[in-house]
Amino acid sequence: MEVPQQFLGVLNQFHYNPGGREVITTFLLVGAIFIPVGLITLHASQNVVEIVDQYDTECVPEAYKSNKVAYIKDNLISKNCSRYLKVYKHMKAPIYIYYQLDNYYQNHRRYVKSRSDQQLLHGLGFNDTSSCKPEESKNGLPTVPCGLIAWSLFNDTYTFIRGRTELKVNRKNIAWKSDRDHKFGKHVYPFNFQNGTLIGGGKLDPRIPLSDQEDLIVWMRTAALPSFRKLYGRIEEDLDADDVLVVNLTNNYNTYSFGGKKKIVLSTSSWLGGKNDFLGLAYTFVGSTSIFISIVFLLLHMKNPRTL
Repeated sequence: MEVPQQFLGVLNQFHYNPGGREVITTFLLVGAIFIPVGLITLHASQNVVEIVDQYDTECVPEAYKSNKVAYIKDNLISKNCSRYLKVYKHMKAPIYIYYQLDNYYQNHRRYVKSRSDQQLLHGLGFNDTSSCKPEESKNGLPTVPCGLIAWSLFNDTYTFIRGRTELKVNRKNIAWKSDRDHKFGKHVYPFNFQNGTLIGGGKLDPRIPLSDQEDLIVWMRTAALPSFRKLYGRIEEDLDADDVLVVNLTNNYNTYSFGGKKKIVLSTSSWLGGKNDFLGLAYTFVGSTSIFISIVFLLLHMKNPRTL
């Protein structure tokens, strides 16, 4: 079979100009590697089963729909609420429970700085807590833990019922081991915490050391984005398709003052972690773009080869 002279010219051009050959080959290799990796990553992400339910609006009584701030600040109004979640696909244990907050800027400069890492580790033995302002002390006594981050601790609670049985939620080991062992003191106990006139969030048991207050440890690892999830616990038994879970929750946390949203999330995991299609789509996009660019370069070489 006779080989077209134009194609031979391109091959000769590659022979005398290895740079063009290397560029096209590189783009082809990038595409050949990135596209399979992206498809595998997407497949892993799509195998993760996730249930998300926003409850901040639905759990407000009808009489307070127009004034949600008054509802959340009134301690005489019950904050109990029930939600129903249907499992649409089999969920294999462990099933991770997260709370998700939207429009919540934990990365605000003054908020992030309002803490004392030395006090968290050493307790009342560390006196310089000026970085914790304005939550440095109350009634002339130091506060442990001090600062706005600890003061605004998330305090909604959840229980899960399937049929007539309450599902056990494991709330141990939800915080990073390095944080428990090296950042929060084993002999540091809450002191004078949430004793002011303005209560920011959850309270802490003064009999439990900070290293065992895992809700606090999880909360103190501030998020970089205004929409984030934090681990609440784990359900360590499988859930079957078409199961209906009754979630009894207490809607304590005030997100209404700043237009925030609250969601509860149940999620399985894969070898890649939780559900996140972005990484797979990014790999696939870069790989497809590289293949496209390599084809364009090859056609340009064939149409307008350099004169040798």
